[in-house]
Amino acid sequence: MNVRNAALKPVLNAEIIQRRLDELAHEISAAYMGKPLVVICVLKGAFMFFTDLVKRLTCCPEIDFVRLSSYGAGTVHKEIVFSKDVEIPLRGKHVLVIEDMVDTGRSMEFLLKQLESRGALSLKLAVFIDKSERREVFVHPDFVAFSLPRGFLVGYGLDYAEQYRELPAVYEATILE
Repeated sequence: MNVRNAALKPVLNAEIIQRRLDELAHEISAAYMGKPLVVICVLKGAFMFFTDLVKRLTCCPEIDFVRLSSYGAGTVHKEIVFSKDVEIPLRGKHVLVIEDMVDTGRSMEFLLKQLESRGALSLKLAVFIDKSERREVFVHPDFVAFSLPRGFLVGYGLDYAEQYRELPAVYEATILE
């Protein structure tokens, strides 16, 4: 089903995104140079951010993936579970989770608590977009590409009903009926 029924207003163009990723990769590489590092992509939304960021890293990380699913009625307090867990042992390594967006923080709180128990030397979070004004639980990203206050965002991995992920920029979407 094609749901291309949204008006799109540009928020971050591709050039701005790529320039910021150069800066962020430099920060991350400096923080982990010479240390055993596993970078974990949270699927599906973070895949573009993750791919473009990891290609710029000079600290030689191992790469793995997780996918979370929410189950339950309504939109409040859904049960969060892994639908794909990491495969690389994390004990004795530094771990950097790479996520597309943190808003309420509930999914990241769940994931970070799960990973924390696996013996990593450190556990940090890099996010493409931080929407802290919507935070319901305390989650503090360590590396942030962009902080945006509001808006329903699509593009660059972010979706509406599995559509718009392929766009090379970020847009605020207004859903049309």
